[in-house]
Amino acid sequence: MAVKIRLTRLGDKGNPFYRVVAADSRSPRDGKFLEVIGTYNPLKEPAEVKLDKDLAQSWLDKGATPTDTAKKVLEMAGVLKATKYTPSANRVKKNQKTQTSKEEKK
Repeated sequence: MAVKIRLTRLGDKGNPFYRVVAADSRSPRDGKFLEVIGTYNPLKEPAEVKLDKDLAQSWLDKGATPTDTAKKVLEMAGVLKATKYTPSANRVKKNQKTQTSKEEKK
């Protein structure tokens, strides 16, 4: 069974509120989950994140994979280190090749 850490939506229309949960990857977004890890309220300024850090870390240690949005929430709470975007090696090589070929034409 693959476990994912993801958000389930609560709240009214136009007033979202989320729970951060550990759930089976096959269950629907707002369906059955294994455990509630915390909450996330994006409407407050700054966004309010309340997480049980030990519980989140234990699920990550067990092999649970966070979704993209849950990963950002975990980074805001300080459970995961913030990751910066780094272009892949292939992309850098392609860009460097095009720059050198333009310079050679001049």
